[in-house]
Amino acid sequence: MLYAYPLTGRPGVPLPSGWDEIPGARGCTPQSCAFRDNYTEIRQLGVEVFGLSTQPTDYQREVRKRLHLTFDLLSDEAFTFTDALSLPTFTAASMRLLRRVTIVSDSGVIERVFYPIFPPDRHPADVVSYLNTRNA
Repeated sequence: MLYAYPLTGRPGVPLPSGWDEIPGARGCTPQSCAFRDNYTEIRQLGVEVFGLSTQPTDYQREVRKRLHLTFDLLSDEAFTFTDALSLPTFTAASMRLLRRVTIVSDSGVIERVFYPIFPPDRHPADVVSYLNTRNA
């Protein structure tokens, strides 16, 4: 399972101008922490979790450490994966960013896409619910 998120902010570093007014932009940190908090249950359902963003790997390493994430964050800084799957994006402060989307796949076959996602902090519970019905 892969969840894409726009941008996780850093303490003391301002977000792009107008960030809070962009629909769906806010909530990356709460979403990532909610996936962290549901990680064990998701893994028990036989699914691996990965986060995906367009930030560079060094940025993601810092986020993973600061938020104590239990899964890897993948960088699509060159938009290779994003463009190959036509994932939804938006632009903020001259940055092209991913919109929030979750993809559940099995053996390389996409079986479920969650989009749009709101509220982001409760979305992992929706994923767990889907995985439970899928495994029933």
